[in-house]
This record gives sequence, structure tokens and C-alpha cells, in this order.
Amino acid sequence: MSLATDRIFIAALKSNAELLSMLGGTGTTQPRLYGIAITMPDEDIDNVPVPYAIVTFDSLTNDVESKDDSYESDEDTVNIGIELTAKSLNELHTLTQKVRDTVLGYLHANDTDIVEYTFSADAIQYDSLKPCFWQVLRYQCQVINS
Repeated sequence: MSLATDRIFIAALKSNAELLSMLGGTGTTQPRLYGIAITMPDEDIDNVPVPYAIVTFDSLTNDVESKDDSYESDEDTVNIGIELTAKSLNELHTLTQKVRDTVLGYLHANDTDIVEYTFSADAIQYDSLKPCFWQVLRYQCQVINS
């Protein structure tokens, strides 16, 4: 179901215990892994400990197969973002590589509606107010429209 492609990425990240531990998940403590946004009042958002990950559903476009077919085709292009934060640049590098490897491994090992994807990453940023380093990993996915 292409309108819920973000849940595939959340499941991928949840499949790696080491990654969940890096995101603060230990024993009974839930990892700081969020879907779409960190759900809390805006005045508290700067107090969320780092590192954390936010998986976002950025957009969907249906790929019409030909000019003769003006209705929906069997595939959608879905854009997913994974925003990652860390205290240090080195920690961010480790975290982003772990996420990239985890997503790739999960999609190879599991039967999902994702046919293929292209990967890109935004520039690394620094937020002096938090303070933290952050980067968004981007996945443009061809997804079966089921």
C-alpha cells in the first residue's frame, strides 16, 4: 500500500536492535524513533534528547503508463525522508550509515511493495539552539500501488 510506505521504513529501522539502542532504546525505554513528527508541545521540542530519527512521508505521484491511459497505473513514486540528529559529527556519520545499511538490508531480506529506490542525502546541518548535527536521508521509491 503505497500511501503507507513510511511504515515499511519504520519497520526496517525497528528491525535493527543495535540501531534502536543508538536511538536510546534500552530495556523498557522506547527508542527515539518517530513517524512524521515528534508529538509533543512545541515549547518542549528543543528538549528532546539526541540522537533521534523521524521518518516522513514526503509525497506520492502516480506514474501513468502511457498517454492513452489517463487513469492510475500500478506504480507510484513515493518520497520518504529520514531525519537524523546526533550530538557530534562523528556520531551523525555513524548513525546515518547504520540507517542506510539497515534500510538496504531490510528491503533485500523482506517482501515489500517497494520495487526499487534511489537514495540521496541532504547537506549536514548544525542547530546551535539544540545543539545538534542533523541530516535528512531521502528515498525515492517505486512502489506497487496495491
